[in-house]
Amino acid sequence: MKKALILFLLFLGIASIIYFNPGQYLTLENLKQNRDLLESFYQANTMAMVGGYIAIYMMIGLFLLPGSTFLSIGAGVIFGPGLGVFIVNIGSTLGATLAFLVSRYLLQDWIEKRFSKKIQNVNDHLCENPTNCVLFLRLVPLFPFFAVNISLSLSKIPLRFFFFGTMFGTLPATFVYVNAGKNLASINSFSDLMSGRIWGTLTLLGMLILVPVIYKKIKSKKAPGEKF
Repeated sequence: MKKALILFLLFLGIASIIYFNPGQYLTLENLKQNRDLLESFYQANTMAMVGGYIAIYMMIGLFLLPGSTFLSIGAGVIFGPGLGVFIVNIGSTLGATLAFLVSRYLLQDWIEKRFSKKIQNVNDHLCENPTNCVLFLRLVPLFPFFAVNISLSLSKIPLRFFFFGTMFGTLPATFVYVNAGKNLASINSFSDLMSGRIWGTLTLLGMLILVPVIYKKIKSKKAPGEKF
């Protein structure tokens, strides 16, 4: 009964968002035109703006909505780089955690019954090094944010590893997007933000996270008494 109610509320929320289509307003042009208005509103309603921003980010994570890049740039414009990174990081982490918990609560039993063998194989590898795994998936920009939330929810990775891995693993990309708000006038499209150099750097960071895991695997396969 509880699961059915949660599913209904989620469906209702998603349907409402699709109907009103707020994504049509999340454009760089609108952000540039309303920059002064947003900054004035923030100065007059500081706590409400901070709380509202975090709440919206949580909804994006929970309902798998677009707009995170727009909001990250907007955070840099409204709050500045320092506070902006903090607000976006907290909001996105809490939103991802909500999606993780809802997916785990609603879907895990159903998935395990049908794909138990495959999930067991995944769990054997993921849960052995959960921190490295989550950090790698968050750092490397090839993996969609929402897909990582759902995929990891179906594993046996403890919540604390998911939470802190998400918090620290998303910081580099968050820093890039939020700081782009300082140069809003020179940005013409969202694709301008992530250069090949930045993508390569994030991917390299993700690969470095796996070095201890690979070393451990190699070491565990050595014959007894064999030196590395």
